[in-house]
Order: sequence, then structure tokens, then C-alpha cells
Amino acid sequence: MLIIRRILHGSSAAVLVLVPAAAAAAAVPGDAPPPAVVGGERLGAAGVQVAAGAPALPKDLTGKSWVVADAGSGQVLAAFNAHAQLPPASTLKMLFADTVLPRFHASDVHRVTWSELQGMGAGSSLVGIKEDLDYKVEDLWRGVFLSSGNDAVHVLANMNGGVAKTVADMQARAEQLQARDTHVVSPDGYDMDGQVTSAYDLTLFARAGLRNPEFRAYCATRWAQFPGAVDKKTGQRGSFGIANTDRLLGKYPGLIGVKNGYTTNAGATYTGAAERGGRTLLVTVMHPASSPKVYDEAAALLDWGFAAAGKVEPVGVLAEDGGAEQGSPAPAAEPVAARPDPGPSDPARPAEPGSGSGLAAHAAASGPGPVTWSAVGLCAAVAAAGLLRLRALRRRAAGRQGGRADGGWSDEG
Repeated sequence: MLIIRRILHGSSAAVLVLVPAAAAAAAVPGDAPPPAVVGGERLGAAGVQVAAGAPALPKDLTGKSWVVADAGSGQVLAAFNAHAQLPPASTLKMLFADTVLPRFHASDVHRVTWSELQGMGAGSSLVGIKEDLDYKVEDLWRGVFLSSGNDAVHVLANMNGGVAKTVADMQARAEQLQARDTHVVSPDGYDMDGQVTSAYDLTLFARAGLRNPEFRAYCATRWAQFPGAVDKKTGQRGSFGIANTDRLLGKYPGLIGVKNGYTTNAGATYTGAAERGGRTLLVTVMHPASSPKVYDEAAALLDWGFAAAGKVEPVGVLAEDGGAEQGSPAPAAEPVAARPDPGPSDPARPAEPGSGSGLAAHAAASGPGPVTWSAVGLCAAVAAAGLLRLRALRRRAAGRQGGRADGGWSDEG
């Protein structure tokens, strides 16, 4: 492989030189250092990162990657393989919502077509949307957040201009958030070749999403009624109850949301936010040894975070949202309040999802120089080849294609 070097002579003239890649570092001294790790150098290191003298971390943590951070200050209190690229499962829906949610009013009504419900992976989790029926946008979002419905994601993605456009929009939003470990292939998080993210990036998505009152209300909703089919005899449209599949919601004290996920390839993934004493902490856990452990380990890390916050030196920081100060704002959306939980006597209320082992206590508690055009073209070709190579490596690292989006684990069918 050849690398193009631009060597200055005098004050203005420039010469382009082709240098073998292996010798490039030695050929010209003073090269720029490699890009800094987003969030700080310690977050780029393998293994546990925590300040000396910090309270002991929970025992028996099995997640392949995790992060504990303060949502307000952005301080990362502790981490383990924070930037490891792993399949996201439905936690990627946080990025989907942060990208698309501001573009439609909650009260907008959309008639679903047959084509909008095509292209979902086998075994996808569904909320139960039917073609040729009208749905309010707010109901579609409840389908996304509560039931992790890939059918709701596909309808909203088509409303946004199509799945391909939505994937590109999500990738652009990830770049604004400095989520550089993320490569989006599908908007719903279904197992796809090359689709990866990291615990660090998922934490960025949750932090950004929670700044939107609608996002915050949806992810905090435990129960809702979802529009059903039309009764052929009466002509009246029915409804059915749906429950949030987040097992910590309503059990861990102060939990706000945010999103859980499971696929065959990704295992269990979870990002949660909890508030206590005016402080909001974020935790992300990816691919523990068994699916229920994702909740136990997230709860244990939140406990540790609240005990350690304000008493330990951070090991990194959450990157700031670059899109908050760039470009024109998205169309304003109507505020949406979380629907109140129906009481236990409500016949439409679905059965409470079971909590994982170890949660009983929480449940009880509640200008370049001149160059020729040919040289410019050569530079562009080399840059393009490098980009294609990077994407190929990311796809190869993501693992096999296939699996089920939130369907392999019975709690998220």
C-alpha cells in the first residue's frame, strides 16, 4: 500500500510523494499522533477502569462491556472495555428515537401500508401493527419503547423517507454525538452483518435522548393501551394492553428508563437511567453471561454509582452533542405525557414481567498549496479505499448474520 505525502518547499510550492506504508512513519518526522480516544485515554484501555481508592465494585460482573456515568456532569465513574464494538440488539432503538422522534408531531395520524411492514428479520419482536389501519404517532412510539416493536420502527422509518434514509440519518446523528464505535445497518437493532456499537456510545444515545421530554416520557411508561383491529360486527376499533419489557422499571428505585434488548448474536444489552437525590446516573451493560444477569448487574452498578458519585475521580467523560449547536433545528413536536399506570384491577393490564434474580430488595424498596487535478483525484481514491477497508473490518468484527431481534428471550417476544 502507498501513502501520499505532501512535502512543502519554500513558502508555497508543494510536491506529492508516494511513500510505502510501512516506511511512512519513519519517512517524515513529526507526524500527527493517532486520534485521541473519545472520552479520554483510560476509556480506550482494556479491562476495568476505576479511580484508586474508589468503593469496591460489585462482584461477579460478567458483562463483556459496561459503563457507569453521571448524566449531568458527563463524568464516567467507572468502565470496563468501554469502547469494545459489540452487536447492539434493541438498545440501538435509542439512537433511532433520538434521530426520528423530533420529526413528527405526537398527534399526527398515519395509515399503515402493507409495504411498510415488510423487510423485518425472522423472529422480530412486534407490537402488532396491522396494515390499512390508522395509528397516531404517539402510539407508534409506545410500540417502539414498550414492546420493542420492529414493526413500529419500520413504519416510522418509512414515514421518515425509508429504511435506507433512516439508517443514514442515524449514522449522521451518531457522528454528531461522537459515537464513533457505532455502525448502523438496520434501524431496529436486528442482528445484521457489520452492525456494532459500544457501551460508551449507547450511554451517549441515552443521555441525548433523555434531554427530549417526549423520549423521557415514552421510556418511563410502564403500561399502555395499543390500538387493535376493527370489530366487523360493531365497526368499533378495539385496543389491547402492552407492557414495557424493561424489568427494572418500577422495581429499581428512581429508575427513569431507558432501553433493553436481546438477540441471539448480541445476547442481552441494557442501558438504564436512575435519579436519586437530584443526581441522574446512566449505566450500560452489554452481553453478560446469561440474559437475566443484565438487570442484576445494571442494578448493582447503579448502586455502586450512587455510593461513589462525588467521592471518586472520573476515569473519563461523555462527549458533548455536536449537533446541539449545528444546523437547523428539527421540527418541534408536541409534548407527550406518560400515560398513568392502570390500576391492578384494570382487566386490560398485562401480567407483570418477572424480575431477574437478585432484584427482590429493589422491588421491596421500590488552505493547501497548489496541486494538480490529477493529484487531487489520486488523494481522493486513496481516502476512499481506506474508508472501504475500515467498513469491511467493522463488518467482519460484528460476527455472523442472522439471529432474532428481541425474540430469542421470552421476556421480549
